[in-house]
Amino acid sequence: MRVQLVDPSAFTPPYDRALAAALARGGAEVELVTTKFLYGPVPEADGYEVDERFYKRSASRGLSSSARLPFKGAEHLRDMLAFRRAPSDADVVHYQWLTLPGIDRRILPPTRPRVMTAHYILEPNASARAARSAAKVFGAMDAVIAHSEHSAKRLRDEVGLPAERVRVIPHGAFDYLTGLPEEKPLPEELQGAEGPVVLSFGLLRPYKGLENLLEAFTEVKGAELWIVGNPRMSIEPLHEAAALTGAKVRFVTRFVEDAEIPAIFRAADVVALPYLDAEHSGVLYTALAFGKPMVVSAVGGFPEVADAGAARLVPPGDTTALAAALRDLIEDPSAREELAAAARAAAAGPYSWDEAARLTLTLYEELLAGETGAAPDRAAGRP
Repeated sequence: MRVQLVDPSAFTPPYDRALAAALARGGAEVELVTTKFLYGPVPEADGYEVDERFYKRSASRGLSSSARLPFKGAEHLRDMLAFRRAPSDADVVHYQWLTLPGIDRRILPPTRPRVMTAHYILEPNASARAARSAAKVFGAMDAVIAHSEHSAKRLRDEVGLPAERVRVIPHGAFDYLTGLPEEKPLPEELQGAEGPVVLSFGLLRPYKGLENLLEAFTEVKGAELWIVGNPRMSIEPLHEAAALTGAKVRFVTRFVEDAEIPAIFRAADVVALPYLDAEHSGVLYTALAFGKPMVVSAVGGFPEVADAGAARLVPPGDTTALAAALRDLIEDPSAREELAAAARAAAAGPYSWDEAARLTLTLYEELLAGETGAAPDRAAGRP
């Protein structure tokens, strides 16, 4: 079976490349069609081909070029039309993202079946217009993959996709990070920890619930809190809140490259994801890969990971419950090890890339045999 995975803007290269490698191990001939990723190294191609055909001129200008994004905009339509016209022997085309979904859905190559992974569905309380737009994009596909039952329900109920077009295939744990050819030591800011470490990792954004985590930490004793990630919000209020906790709070507020991640996660005793809203999170799948106990909010697909025994679940925004869950784990090493064992089992089982590939290949085979769903019609958004 010949498969094209398509992520024109390289929005999720770790996911793209992990899935491509797993599909190749499962017996598929895989080509990843994307652009050059400019933010750091990516996993080497393992058993699959990579065609970085999109946005070559803008990518060549590098991140520091002020004209990179205008160049990318100018290249987009040309590159999408060239992709549509290019000869392809793929049996299945699997889209991870579309850069401009409303436009791109109209000019996709005619190869069927088409599959799309719903990494993002709709913002909370989305308007009817946004739901209609999503319906047109996802409706242009023969099948849509959701990473959780929660996301699948949103695709059915909010977007309006027929149930037979939606398939749940969990996101794999990012285990490639556990075996990097080169790792960097723990950042200087984080060395010399005193007591158990609670880690908050990833881009610093308002929906991550960092203020709630800091408030909860006023009730947590005998542990350090590490907040690590590139800011996408003002961090001054976080520093002010940290000063009120009475605890040791360390910040690393910059881009963290892959080579730094293993040392940070291995040093953590608990990973906290007190998100106020989310569908899923790359941080969660990184914590699974490193077998780390987690405290997570009951948002998106997080409860399904907690159901696997790999995390403690708390209501979003409930700082009292969050503090209690953190205290329990900090004070009870055996409880932490129980969660860690469940996380390792989940990463090796239902959240493994080989399992994701097996389910994905089964979906491809059913589509090729005409056993799943139906070809999208014009009302569902066919180009």
